[in-house]
Amino acid sequence: MRDSNTLAIYYEHPDWFRLLFAELDRRAIPYVPLDATQHSYDPSENESPYAVVFNRMSPSAYLRGHGHGILYTLQYLNHLESLGTRIINGQKAFEIEISKARQVSLLESLNLPYPKTYVINSPSLAVVASENLRFPIVVKANVGGSGAGIVRFDSRESLLKAAENGRLDPGIDQTALVQEFIPPRNGHITRVETLGGKYLYAIKVFTTGDTFNLCPADICQTTDGVELTRAACPVDAPRSGLRVEAFEPPAGVIRSVEQIVRAAQIDVGGVEYIVDDRDGSLLFYDINALSNFVADATRVIGFDPHATLVDFLQEEVKRCATVTGSRFSAVG
Repeated sequence: MRDSNTLAIYYEHPDWFRLLFAELDRRAIPYVPLDATQHSYDPSENESPYAVVFNRMSPSAYLRGHGHGILYTLQYLNHLESLGTRIINGQKAFEIEISKARQVSLLESLNLPYPKTYVINSPSLAVVASENLRFPIVVKANVGGSGAGIVRFDSRESLLKAAENGRLDPGIDQTALVQEFIPPRNGHITRVETLGGKYLYAIKVFTTGDTFNLCPADICQTTDGVELTRAACPVDAPRSGLRVEAFEPPAGVIRSVEQIVRAAQIDVGGVEYIVDDRDGSLLFYDINALSNFVADATRVIGFDPHATLVDFLQEEVKRCATVTGSRFSAVG
């Protein structure tokens, strides 16, 4: 029998969620931590033990030896949804999170702009796919996260050499994107965070010096496959030397971002976009259901988004408890 007030946090990377756990603890809000790296469930159960499950599984888990949890999470979310469990960032959101190809297809379905892209299922097709693209290009593993599995190529010759030498890794699902690299106008990308399908805040992320030919959220490897530092990821930017500043995107961009997250059924997430320095076009290029709020948030954006997130979690638990209570009253 489930407790109508039970909140569960399903997570893979504990360090990323310390601030969330700390805020829950500070308010003495009970919750059950569920370790996605060591987890099981009973398919015969006909009621979820949790009123609300907050899915915090990461697509980059395979980098930490936890790749087995990625596809498993799809099965678990499907099971929970079959029981009527309220999942924050449920199965559809996670399916979008772990597939850059599906992210592009979603943007296409919404008639929103994105970098020109081809999806391939063999590294041998990368060179052919690049023939209709402007260089530089990037080759992205379909299942990524934190910039994992993304390599930039400045010429078709360097791409051909990498393909011939077996240095193109399509990742754990053997699917990759061949995509135009976008030189960012004014040296920054923009990340927009949302909560409950609504705009929460946005930041510009700048690089420093010569590092900017590596887009700060999008490139974490060189063409030789050498991994760069986590400084390439917006969540870490204030602590790793990248300049970050709060930003209010145009109203039309905010509407588009909200359209994206609602279509993807992402309750908590971020969308990144870039302005192409060559022609001024705005392009969306990354959709994140696993949203780690920017470091030093109070200083950067003026408030603590974890407090706002916990407010949201409390309301969801309260709403589910009310629905459950009403159901029992009707049965009684």
